[in-house]
Amino acid sequence: MLITKYGTIQPIYEIGKIAKKYGVPFHTDAVQAIGSIRIDVEELGIDLLSMSAHKFYGPKGTGVLYVKKGIPFENLIHGGGQENGKRAGTENVAGIVGTGKAIYNAYSHFEEKNKKIQSLRDYYIEQIMQQIPTARLNGDRRKRLPGNANFSFGTITGADLVKALNKEEICTSSGSACSSGFVRPSHVLVAMGLNKREVETALRVTIGKNNTKDEIDQAVRCIRRYVENESENRVSN
Repeated sequence: MLITKYGTIQPIYEIGKIAKKYGVPFHTDAVQAIGSIRIDVEELGIDLLSMSAHKFYGPKGTGVLYVKKGIPFENLIHGGGQENGKRAGTENVAGIVGTGKAIYNAYSHFEEKNKKIQSLRDYYIEQIMQQIPTARLNGDRRKRLPGNANFSFGTITGADLVKALNKEEICTSSGSACSSGFVRPSHVLVAMGLNKREVETALRVTIGKNNTKDEIDQAVRCIRRYVENESENRVSN
């Protein structure tokens, strides 16, 4: 179960209670959430939780799996006794230390960092909605990750918009990194009630701790220009 998807925070506590009631081990994909929201595995009833260090400014290629004591699972890699027999292979010591330091830093200045990021996110959402009236915000307006905003623009496809913005040195995404190699529409956006065109024209922007208001303004100007150009092209054709 994802803690968040397209920015919207899921009711993990309620889902965990249902899983516990029926004796079902509860695994949570917290890749997007770690460092952005506070998570108490005991309070939320989480049995297994996975995270990725790069999401909270740690070393890329390093992940963590939390396993509650007493929860059995089958190893994917066998052969050695490393990680208490749970994963064979020499430990990536540098990655482990880097991850530990990164998550420590993420929660050492948690409130201050998230207040800034959330302020920039809200500003971005407001500017998009004011300057591009046809844009649709996907997901809950408030109950979402501090730095995440996903919009459908209705004209230019998300993939084309990503390419165009990349030329402006603005990094965005038209879907999750997990499904970037697939051309089929996001099943999550479909389940949220979006039609085919809204799914195809969706764009995700993630704001980080080093972003500025000027960068938000630049991104909004570029998005607006490409969306309006595509609209004009459609009319002229």
